[in-house]
Amino acid sequence: MAIRQPVVSVLGHVDHGKTKLLDRIRGTAVGDREAGAITQHIGATEVPIGRIYEMCGSIIGSKKFTVPGLLFIDTPGHQAFTSLRARGGSLADLAVLVIDIREGLMPQTIESIHILRQYKTPFVIALNKVDTIEGWNSTADRPFVLSEKDQQAHTKEVFEQHMYEIISQLSGNGVFADRYDRIDDFTKAVALIPISAKTGEGVPDLMLMLIGLAQRFLETRLTKEEGPGKGTVLEVKEVKGLGQTLDMILYSGTLKTGATVAIGTRGAPLVTRIKAILKPKPLDEIRDPRDRFDNVKELHAAAGVKIAVQDATGVIAGAPIRVVKNAKDPSIQEITEETSIKIETEEKGITIKADAIGSLEALAYEAKAAGIPIRKYGIGEITRRDVLESSYGNDTHHVILGFNVSTSKDAEAEIATHSIKVMTNNIVYALIDDYKLWLDESTRQNESDKRVEFAFPAKITILPDHIFRVNKPAVVGVRVLAGRIRVGENLIDREGKDCGTIKSVRDDDGNVLKEGVQGDEVSVAIEGVTVGRQINENDVLYVDMIESGYKEVQKVELTDDEKLALSDTVAIKRRTEPFWGM
Repeated sequence: MAIRQPVVSVLGHVDHGKTKLLDRIRGTAVGDREAGAITQHIGATEVPIGRIYEMCGSIIGSKKFTVPGLLFIDTPGHQAFTSLRARGGSLADLAVLVIDIREGLMPQTIESIHILRQYKTPFVIALNKVDTIEGWNSTADRPFVLSEKDQQAHTKEVFEQHMYEIISQLSGNGVFADRYDRIDDFTKAVALIPISAKTGEGVPDLMLMLIGLAQRFLETRLTKEEGPGKGTVLEVKEVKGLGQTLDMILYSGTLKTGATVAIGTRGAPLVTRIKAILKPKPLDEIRDPRDRFDNVKELHAAAGVKIAVQDATGVIAGAPIRVVKNAKDPSIQEITEETSIKIETEEKGITIKADAIGSLEALAYEAKAAGIPIRKYGIGEITRRDVLESSYGNDTHHVILGFNVSTSKDAEAEIATHSIKVMTNNIVYALIDDYKLWLDESTRQNESDKRVEFAFPAKITILPDHIFRVNKPAVVGVRVLAGRIRVGENLIDREGKDCGTIKSVRDDDGNVLKEGVQGDEVSVAIEGVTVGRQINENDVLYVDMIESGYKEVQKVELTDDEKLALSDTVAIKRRTEPFWGM
């Protein structure tokens, strides 16, 4: 049974060598032509099996594979991976996670791991830049298993230290990995292949691992599906002489020039016709080809191609594309279902926005895992309407999280007049962390505000031999047993009798304090009492509370001692008012 080539996505932190690795495989220099040498657009490259035999000759021997090659996708950062969807799951059959051996796991590395797990995509790790290890003796394009044998003992030791540090970091993120040539069961460990994208060392080992894993574990998934073509849009571009074009991956079936296709948009699916199919030559790629594309009449999966269509209005990255018979084809309903966003919402929650369907789902997935409720969601920039709608609800939900999106000028103007917190980031889990940090700080501030606004449960005792004035006002030394005391608060005794109002709080040096907190020994001036009459040494007093204040304080996190002080205060109040606070 014929099988197609697997789609392999390359992910990793910026500048860890994703594009340079593919350049080494292709024999190109696409990365050098990118702005700032950073990948700006998604690219796709077909590597035929002949090229793999050529690269792996010294370690593959005469072994042959039925897999016809590999189709690599190079992504501009991990976020594009979430847009590469097929049938609601990941478009990639396999993934390569590139890690710099000297830098180890970085934010986008961790993000990539999260996404690979979410989509259940099998992956290997390319441990890049081994040539930067002190004393490393490089031989271009040599398999790592052969190159390692030529290294001196101290160089091997330094290499092993770096590698095991990364293995430990991976373990801390829930990934059990080991060097590929030390793994007995590839279903239980992630293969780690040391490479140098610069010299080509280890790249043959990586290619052999990918083709071998595809052959062994993915053969049934890679069975060629006949019939109408199915694919995923990578990017929408305007090309001179062609008009609107779509870079896409065809992962199933056949595509023909002149065919009618339905494509996902933010609204109803768009039905249009293919004007041309432009296929890059093997080892070339869509994004920045060295040679002219081949204009083909018919294309079979899997392949990365550029197509010119009559109309591409509203088409979005990550959208499904299907060959259909006409505008009433049942496949159009499939596209509607696939592009429909299924995110659980709640009556009270935050707003989330993202640049594509997949990345929006990734953000929602992480938000749910963090217990963050979502009220509203959408694709595209943060708008004035988003701001206005997010202004409803309680303060902790006046938040918009934006993944890889900008904020419109109208929205920015509206934010200035509303109490809205807008956070944007191009790393999902970092965005979630930003929100949690803000929420903690906001909660602490709210509690602090409530402690100022309402009398807070507190318990004090008058210290013996610390009577400095008996009245007008009485000045005594006290120890704060629980909670905190402030100027203006009224005091009561254990019977509920009025024991005056605090007029000042001072330390041992006579400095005025804003408050006295649990454990402090301070002097307080109390108006309206006389020592020896209403209060005495060793008396235990409580801060008086009003009923509405008691109800608000119950919403604030209290210490155990504050809870006891509150319980005592309630018991005292209910001696004269049985239903107080109920």
